[in-house]
Amino acid sequence: MKAIVNGKVYTMAGAVLDQGTILIKDGKITAVGENIDIPSDAEIIDAKGKIVTPGFIDAHTHLGIGEEGIRWEGADYNEISNPVTPHLRAIDAINPEDEGFKDAVKGGITTVMTGPGSANVIGGENLVMKTYGRTVDEMVLRNPAGLKGAFGENPKRVYGTRMVPQSPVTRMATAALMRKALVDAQNYLNKLEQAEKEGKKPERDLEKENLVRLLKKEIPLRAHAHRADDILTILRIAKEFDIEVTLEHCTEGHKIADIIAEAGVPAIVGPSLTSRAKYELKDRTFETPGILAKAGVKVALMTDHPVIPVHYLPICAGLAVRHGMPEMEALKAITINAAEILGVADRVGSIEVGKDADIVIFDGHPLETMTKVVKVFINGEEVYSG
Repeated sequence: MKAIVNGKVYTMAGAVLDQGTILIKDGKITAVGENIDIPSDAEIIDAKGKIVTPGFIDAHTHLGIGEEGIRWEGADYNEISNPVTPHLRAIDAINPEDEGFKDAVKGGITTVMTGPGSANVIGGENLVMKTYGRTVDEMVLRNPAGLKGAFGENPKRVYGTRMVPQSPVTRMATAALMRKALVDAQNYLNKLEQAEKEGKKPERDLEKENLVRLLKKEIPLRAHAHRADDILTILRIAKEFDIEVTLEHCTEGHKIADIIAEAGVPAIVGPSLTSRAKYELKDRTFETPGILAKAGVKVALMTDHPVIPVHYLPICAGLAVRHGMPEMEALKAITINAAEILGVADRVGSIEVGKDADIVIFDGHPLETMTKVVKVFINGEEVYSG
Protein backbone atom coordinates (compact mmCIF):
# COMPACT_ATOMS: atom_id res chain seq x y z
CA MET A 1 0.00 0.00 0.00
CA LYS A 2 1.05 3.59 -0.72
CA ALA A 3 -0.06 6.78 0.99
CA ILE A 4 0.38 10.19 -0.65
CA VAL A 5 0.11 12.70 2.18
CA ASN A 6 0.20 16.43 2.94
CA GLY A 7 -0.32 17.65 -0.62
CA LYS A 8 -2.93 20.04 -1.97
CA VAL A 9 -5.14 17.56 -3.80
CA TYR A 10 -7.29 18.57 -6.76
CA THR A 11 -9.62 15.58 -6.82
CA MET A 12 -11.52 16.84 -9.90
CA ALA A 13 -14.57 15.34 -8.22
CA GLY A 14 -15.72 18.58 -6.63
CA ALA A 15 -13.20 18.96 -3.81
CA VAL A 16 -9.81 20.57 -3.35
CA LEU A 17 -8.10 19.23 -0.21
CA ASP A 18 -5.50 21.53 1.33
CA GLN A 19 -3.91 18.68 3.32
CA GLY A 20 -5.06 15.63 1.44
CA THR A 21 -4.28 11.96 1.80
CA ILE A 22 -4.62 9.34 -0.94
CA LEU A 23 -4.35 5.64 -0.19
CA ILE A 24 -3.41 3.27 -3.01
CA LYS A 25 -3.61 -0.51 -3.03
CA ASP A 26 -3.38 -2.98 -5.92
CA GLY A 27 -3.33 -0.17 -8.44
CA LYS A 28 -6.56 1.43 -7.21
CA ILE A 29 -7.44 4.40 -5.02
CA THR A 30 -8.84 3.03 -1.78
CA ALA A 31 -9.32 6.28 0.16
CA VAL A 32 -9.05 10.01 -0.39
CA GLY A 33 -9.69 12.83 2.03
CA GLU A 34 -8.31 14.63 5.06
CA ASN A 35 -7.60 13.10 8.48
CA ILE A 36 -7.50 9.58 7.07
CA ASP A 37 -5.95 6.80 9.11
CA ILE A 38 -2.84 5.52 7.38
CA PRO A 39 -2.00 1.81 7.75
CA SER A 40 1.31 1.19 9.49
CA ASP A 41 2.67 -0.81 6.55
CA ALA A 42 1.98 1.91 3.97
CA GLU A 43 4.80 3.43 1.93
CA ILE A 44 4.59 7.17 2.62
CA ILE A 45 5.01 9.69 -0.19
CA ASP A 46 5.17 13.15 1.37
CA ALA A 47 3.73 15.79 -0.96
CA LYS A 48 4.02 18.70 1.46
CA GLY A 49 4.12 21.98 -0.42
CA LYS A 50 3.17 20.18 -3.65
CA ILE A 51 0.02 19.95 -5.78
CA VAL A 52 -1.52 16.56 -6.54
CA THR A 53 -3.86 15.90 -9.46
CA PRO A 54 -5.26 12.98 -11.39
CA GLY A 55 -3.10 12.00 -14.34
CA PHE A 56 -3.78 14.29 -17.27
CA ILE A 57 -5.66 13.06 -20.33
CA ASP A 58 -4.92 14.15 -23.89
CA ALA A 59 -8.21 13.57 -25.67
CA HIS A 60 -6.87 13.53 -29.24
CA THR A 61 -3.43 12.39 -30.37
CA HIS A 62 -1.69 10.15 -32.86
CA LEU A 63 0.72 8.89 -30.24
CA GLY A 64 2.40 5.64 -31.18
CA ILE A 65 0.77 5.57 -34.62
CA GLY A 66 2.73 8.58 -35.89
CA GLU A 67 6.13 7.82 -34.38
CA GLU A 68 8.59 10.59 -33.63
CA GLY A 69 12.03 10.97 -35.15
CA ILE A 70 11.37 8.80 -38.21
CA ARG A 71 9.62 9.31 -41.51
CA TRP A 72 7.47 6.87 -43.50
CA GLU A 73 8.66 3.97 -41.37
CA GLY A 74 6.51 5.09 -38.46
CA ALA A 75 3.79 7.08 -40.25
CA ASP A 76 0.85 4.70 -39.92
CA TYR A 77 -2.02 7.11 -39.31
CA ASN A 78 -3.30 7.83 -42.84
CA GLU A 79 -4.23 4.97 -45.19
CA ILE A 80 -4.57 7.13 -48.30
CA SER A 81 -5.51 4.32 -50.66
CA ASN A 82 -9.25 4.71 -50.08
CA PRO A 83 -11.26 7.58 -48.55
CA VAL A 84 -13.60 5.23 -46.64
CA THR A 85 -11.79 2.76 -44.36
CA PRO A 86 -13.96 2.13 -41.28
CA HIS A 87 -12.46 -1.35 -40.80
CA LEU A 88 -8.96 -0.11 -39.90
CA ARG A 89 -7.94 -0.59 -36.27
CA ALA A 90 -5.51 1.73 -34.53
CA ILE A 91 -4.38 -1.02 -32.19
CA ASP A 92 -2.66 -2.76 -35.11
CA ALA A 93 -0.36 0.22 -35.76
CA ILE A 94 0.59 1.56 -32.33
CA ASN A 95 4.19 1.14 -31.23
CA PRO A 96 4.39 1.48 -27.41
CA GLU A 97 8.12 2.16 -27.78
CA ASP A 98 7.45 5.45 -29.55
CA GLU A 99 9.50 8.13 -27.78
CA GLY A 100 6.35 10.17 -27.34
CA PHE A 101 5.10 7.84 -24.62
CA LYS A 102 8.14 8.65 -22.48
CA ASP A 103 7.53 12.37 -22.97
CA ALA A 104 3.89 11.91 -22.02
CA VAL A 105 4.76 10.20 -18.74
CA LYS A 106 7.36 12.84 -17.85
CA GLY A 107 4.74 15.52 -18.49
CA GLY A 108 2.11 13.91 -16.29
CA ILE A 109 -0.01 12.72 -19.22
CA THR A 110 -1.16 9.26 -18.19
CA THR A 111 -3.98 8.60 -20.68
CA VAL A 112 -4.45 9.46 -24.35
CA MET A 113 -6.82 8.82 -27.18
CA THR A 114 -4.92 7.88 -30.31
CA GLY A 115 -5.81 6.71 -33.77
CA PRO A 116 -6.03 7.47 -37.48
CA GLY A 117 -5.44 10.87 -39.03
CA SER A 118 -7.82 12.97 -41.09
CA ALA A 119 -6.92 12.12 -44.68
CA ASN A 120 -9.96 9.88 -45.08
CA VAL A 121 -13.63 10.68 -44.78
CA ILE A 122 -13.79 7.66 -42.48
CA GLY A 123 -10.38 6.67 -41.16
CA GLY A 124 -10.96 3.75 -38.81
CA GLU A 125 -11.13 2.93 -35.12
CA ASN A 126 -9.39 4.92 -32.43
CA LEU A 127 -8.73 3.84 -28.86
CA VAL A 128 -7.96 5.13 -25.38
CA MET A 129 -4.84 3.88 -23.64
CA LYS A 130 -2.46 4.48 -20.76
CA THR A 131 0.92 5.96 -21.63
CA TYR A 132 2.99 3.38 -19.77
CA GLY A 133 3.22 -0.34 -20.37
CA ARG A 134 4.97 -3.09 -22.27
CA THR A 135 2.32 -3.87 -24.89
CA VAL A 136 -0.60 -1.98 -26.34
CA ASP A 137 -2.97 -4.72 -25.23
CA GLU A 138 -1.94 -4.14 -21.60
CA MET A 139 -2.25 -0.35 -21.95
CA VAL A 140 -5.70 -0.17 -23.55
CA LEU A 141 -8.57 1.36 -21.59
CA ARG A 142 -11.23 1.37 -24.30
CA ASN A 143 -11.08 -0.15 -27.75
CA PRO A 144 -12.65 0.94 -29.94
CA ALA A 145 -13.34 4.35 -28.47
CA GLY A 146 -14.89 5.73 -31.61
CA LEU A 147 -14.68 5.88 -35.38
CA LYS A 148 -12.61 8.63 -36.96
CA GLY A 149 -14.35 10.85 -39.51
CA ALA A 150 -13.01 13.94 -41.27
CA PHE A 151 -14.59 16.96 -42.91
CA GLY A 152 -13.15 20.11 -44.42
CA GLU A 153 -9.87 20.56 -46.26
CA ASN A 154 -7.98 17.37 -45.56
CA PRO A 155 -9.93 14.66 -47.44
CA LYS A 156 -10.47 16.86 -50.49
CA ARG A 157 -6.81 17.89 -50.52
CA VAL A 158 -5.53 14.30 -50.26
CA TYR A 159 -7.82 12.87 -52.95
CA GLY A 160 -8.88 15.84 -55.05
CA THR A 161 -5.40 17.11 -55.87
CA ARG A 162 -4.08 13.84 -57.29
CA MET A 163 -2.95 13.70 -60.92
CA VAL A 164 -6.14 11.74 -61.54
CA PRO A 165 -8.56 13.24 -58.99
CA GLN A 166 -10.53 10.84 -56.83
CA SER A 167 -13.62 11.62 -54.80
CA PRO A 168 -13.90 13.61 -52.59
CA VAL A 169 -12.90 16.68 -54.56
CA THR A 170 -15.38 18.91 -52.73
CA ARG A 171 -17.00 19.27 -49.32
CA MET A 172 -20.22 18.06 -50.92
CA ALA A 173 -18.56 14.79 -51.85
CA THR A 174 -17.08 14.35 -48.38
CA ALA A 175 -20.55 14.60 -46.83
CA ALA A 176 -22.01 12.40 -49.56
CA LEU A 177 -19.42 9.66 -48.96
CA MET A 178 -20.18 9.77 -45.24
CA ARG A 179 -23.92 9.51 -45.89
CA LYS A 180 -23.50 6.68 -48.39
CA ALA A 181 -21.40 4.70 -45.91
CA LEU A 182 -24.04 5.16 -43.22
CA VAL A 183 -26.88 4.21 -45.58
CA ASP A 184 -24.96 1.08 -46.61
CA ALA A 185 -24.56 0.30 -42.91
CA GLN A 186 -28.30 0.74 -42.33
CA ASN A 187 -29.01 -1.73 -45.13
CA TYR A 188 -26.47 -4.16 -43.68
CA LEU A 189 -28.02 -3.82 -40.23
CA ASN A 190 -31.44 -4.60 -41.72
CA LYS A 191 -29.98 -7.76 -43.29
CA LEU A 192 -28.43 -8.76 -39.98
CA GLU A 193 -31.71 -8.31 -38.15
CA GLN A 194 -33.65 -10.22 -40.82
CA ALA A 195 -31.09 -13.04 -40.79
CA GLU A 196 -31.38 -13.27 -37.01
CA LYS A 197 -35.15 -13.62 -37.27
CA GLU A 198 -34.68 -16.43 -39.77
CA GLY A 199 -32.01 -18.13 -37.69
CA LYS A 200 -29.35 -17.54 -40.32
CA LYS A 201 -25.79 -16.25 -40.04
CA PRO A 202 -24.96 -13.74 -42.79
CA GLU A 203 -21.51 -13.21 -44.26
CA ARG A 204 -19.48 -10.71 -42.23
CA ASP A 205 -18.58 -7.32 -43.66
CA LEU A 206 -15.73 -5.73 -41.69
CA GLU A 207 -16.21 -2.30 -43.25
CA LYS A 208 -19.86 -2.12 -42.25
CA GLU A 209 -19.51 -3.65 -38.78
CA ASN A 210 -18.01 -0.51 -37.25
CA LEU A 211 -20.57 1.67 -39.00
CA VAL A 212 -23.31 -0.48 -37.46
CA ARG A 213 -21.71 0.25 -34.09
CA LEU A 214 -22.23 3.94 -34.86
CA LEU A 215 -25.87 3.36 -35.72
CA LYS A 216 -26.36 1.43 -32.48
CA LYS A 217 -24.62 4.20 -30.52
CA GLU A 218 -22.03 1.78 -29.18
CA ILE A 219 -19.29 4.20 -30.28
CA PRO A 220 -19.34 7.82 -31.44
CA LEU A 221 -18.14 9.35 -34.69
CA ARG A 222 -15.09 11.38 -33.68
CA ALA A 223 -15.38 13.97 -36.39
CA HIS A 224 -12.49 16.20 -37.47
CA ALA A 225 -13.66 19.71 -38.36
CA HIS A 226 -12.17 23.17 -38.07
CA ARG A 227 -14.56 25.55 -39.84
CA ALA A 228 -17.99 26.41 -38.53
CA ASP A 229 -19.71 25.28 -41.74
CA ASP A 230 -18.02 21.86 -41.49
CA ILE A 231 -19.09 21.57 -37.85
CA LEU A 232 -22.67 22.26 -38.91
CA THR A 233 -22.43 19.56 -41.58
CA ILE A 234 -21.44 17.09 -38.87
CA LEU A 235 -24.36 18.12 -36.67
CA ARG A 236 -26.69 17.79 -39.66
CA ILE A 237 -25.51 14.25 -40.43
CA ALA A 238 -25.57 13.25 -36.76
CA LYS A 239 -29.22 14.31 -36.54
CA GLU A 240 -30.10 12.67 -39.86
CA PHE A 241 -28.72 9.26 -38.82
CA ASP A 242 -29.24 9.59 -35.05
CA ILE A 243 -25.60 8.92 -34.18
CA GLU A 244 -23.42 10.26 -31.41
CA VAL A 245 -20.53 12.53 -32.38
CA THR A 246 -17.70 14.46 -30.81
CA LEU A 247 -16.27 17.54 -32.46
CA GLU A 248 -12.53 17.10 -32.91
CA HIS A 249 -10.54 20.38 -33.25
CA CYS A 250 -13.63 22.64 -33.34
CA THR A 251 -11.38 25.57 -34.27
CA GLU A 252 -14.26 27.90 -35.16
CA GLY A 253 -16.54 26.53 -32.47
CA HIS A 254 -16.59 29.93 -30.77
CA LYS A 255 -18.60 31.28 -33.72
CA ILE A 256 -21.48 28.84 -33.15
CA ALA A 257 -21.05 27.96 -29.48
CA ASP A 258 -24.76 28.30 -28.79
CA ILE A 259 -25.66 25.87 -31.59
CA ILE A 260 -23.12 23.30 -30.39
CA ALA A 261 -24.41 23.65 -26.83
CA GLU A 262 -28.01 23.20 -27.95
CA ALA A 263 -27.02 20.05 -29.85
CA GLY A 264 -25.48 18.64 -26.66
CA VAL A 265 -22.31 17.64 -28.48
CA PRO A 266 -18.90 17.74 -26.72
CA ALA A 267 -15.85 19.43 -28.23
CA ILE A 268 -12.20 18.43 -28.10
CA VAL A 269 -10.43 21.68 -28.92
CA GLY A 270 -7.00 22.16 -30.43
CA PRO A 271 -4.23 22.07 -31.41
CA SER A 272 -4.12 25.80 -30.67
CA LEU A 273 -0.38 26.15 -30.03
CA THR A 274 0.38 26.13 -33.75
CA SER A 275 0.67 28.45 -36.71
CA ARG A 276 -2.17 29.02 -39.15
CA ALA A 277 -0.78 26.32 -41.41
CA LYS A 278 -3.87 26.18 -43.63
CA TYR A 279 -6.81 28.39 -44.47
CA GLU A 280 -9.32 26.71 -42.17
CA LEU A 281 -7.10 27.67 -39.21
CA LYS A 282 -7.22 31.40 -39.95
CA ASP A 283 -9.47 32.12 -36.94
CA ARG A 284 -7.61 29.84 -34.53
CA THR A 285 -7.60 31.30 -31.01
CA PHE A 286 -7.07 30.13 -27.44
CA GLU A 287 -10.35 31.89 -26.62
CA THR A 288 -12.35 29.05 -28.23
CA PRO A 289 -12.39 26.55 -25.33
CA GLY A 290 -13.42 29.21 -22.81
CA ILE A 291 -16.22 30.52 -25.01
CA LEU A 292 -17.52 27.00 -25.58
CA ALA A 293 -17.34 26.12 -21.88
CA LYS A 294 -19.21 29.28 -20.89
CA ALA A 295 -21.90 28.41 -23.45
CA GLY A 296 -22.42 25.06 -21.73
CA VAL A 297 -20.42 22.79 -24.03
CA LYS A 298 -18.42 20.00 -22.40
CA VAL A 299 -14.85 20.76 -23.48
CA ALA A 300 -11.64 18.75 -23.53
CA LEU A 301 -8.27 19.88 -24.90
CA MET A 302 -5.87 18.16 -27.25
CA THR A 303 -2.33 18.45 -28.54
CA ASP A 304 -2.96 16.41 -31.71
CA HIS A 305 0.50 14.97 -30.98
CA PRO A 306 2.88 15.07 -32.80
CA VAL A 307 1.47 18.39 -34.08
CA ILE A 308 2.11 19.72 -30.56
CA PRO A 309 4.28 17.49 -28.36
CA VAL A 310 2.01 15.63 -25.98
CA HIS A 311 3.73 16.88 -22.82
CA TYR A 312 2.72 20.46 -23.68
CA LEU A 313 -0.92 19.69 -22.88
CA PRO A 314 -0.81 21.57 -19.52
CA ILE A 315 0.68 24.59 -21.32
CA CYS A 316 -2.26 24.56 -23.73
CA ALA A 317 -4.61 24.51 -20.74
CA GLY A 318 -2.72 27.40 -19.15
CA LEU A 319 -2.97 29.46 -22.34
CA ALA A 320 -6.69 28.75 -22.48
CA VAL A 321 -6.95 30.23 -18.97
CA ARG A 322 -4.95 33.27 -20.05
CA HIS A 323 -7.52 33.78 -22.81
CA GLY A 324 -10.60 33.56 -20.64
CA MET A 325 -11.28 29.95 -19.70
CA PRO A 326 -11.92 29.55 -15.96
CA GLU A 327 -9.01 27.75 -14.30
CA MET A 328 -11.09 24.88 -12.99
CA GLU A 329 -12.70 24.38 -16.40
CA ALA A 330 -9.24 24.17 -17.96
CA LEU A 331 -8.23 21.52 -15.43
CA LYS A 332 -11.44 19.63 -16.15
CA ALA A 333 -10.64 19.81 -19.85
CA ILE A 334 -7.51 17.70 -19.31
CA THR A 335 -8.93 15.42 -16.62
CA ILE A 336 -12.55 14.53 -15.89
CA ASN A 337 -14.16 16.15 -18.96
CA ALA A 338 -11.71 14.35 -21.23
CA ALA A 339 -12.41 11.07 -19.43
CA GLU A 340 -16.17 11.50 -19.80
CA ILE A 341 -15.97 12.43 -23.48
CA LEU A 342 -13.74 9.42 -24.14
CA GLY A 343 -16.00 7.07 -22.17
CA VAL A 344 -13.44 6.08 -19.54
CA ALA A 345 -14.52 8.17 -16.55
CA ASP A 346 -15.22 5.02 -14.55
CA ARG A 347 -11.46 4.41 -14.53
CA VAL A 348 -9.62 7.74 -14.82
CA GLY A 349 -10.02 11.51 -14.77
CA SER A 350 -10.46 12.12 -11.05
CA ILE A 351 -9.11 11.02 -7.70
CA GLU A 352 -11.94 8.91 -6.33
CA VAL A 353 -12.22 5.62 -4.49
CA GLY A 354 -12.23 2.68 -6.88
CA LYS A 355 -10.57 4.45 -9.78
CA ASP A 356 -7.16 3.67 -11.21
CA ALA A 357 -4.36 5.23 -9.19
CA ASP A 358 -3.12 7.50 -11.98
CA ILE A 359 -1.77 10.41 -9.99
CA VAL A 360 0.72 13.23 -10.58
CA ILE A 361 2.59 15.34 -8.04
CA PHE A 362 3.76 18.81 -9.14
CA ASP A 363 6.10 21.29 -7.43
CA GLY A 364 3.78 24.16 -8.35
CA HIS A 365 0.54 24.88 -10.14
CA PRO A 366 0.31 22.39 -13.01
CA LEU A 367 -0.75 25.01 -15.58
CA GLU A 368 2.29 27.23 -14.93
CA THR A 369 5.11 26.82 -17.43
CA MET A 370 7.86 26.72 -14.80
CA THR A 371 6.20 23.95 -12.79
CA LYS A 372 7.96 20.59 -12.78
CA VAL A 373 6.54 17.11 -12.46
CA VAL A 374 7.84 15.50 -9.27
CA LYS A 375 6.28 12.02 -9.48
CA VAL A 376 3.91 10.13 -11.74
CA PHE A 377 1.93 7.04 -10.78
CA ILE A 378 0.07 4.87 -13.29
CA ASN A 379 -2.05 2.05 -11.92
CA GLY A 380 -0.43 2.76 -8.57
CA GLU A 381 3.07 2.15 -9.90
CA GLU A 382 5.62 4.96 -9.70
CA VAL A 383 6.68 5.34 -13.33
CA TYR A 384 8.54 8.64 -13.13
CA SER A 385 10.40 10.62 -10.50
CA GLY A 386 11.80 14.00 -11.47
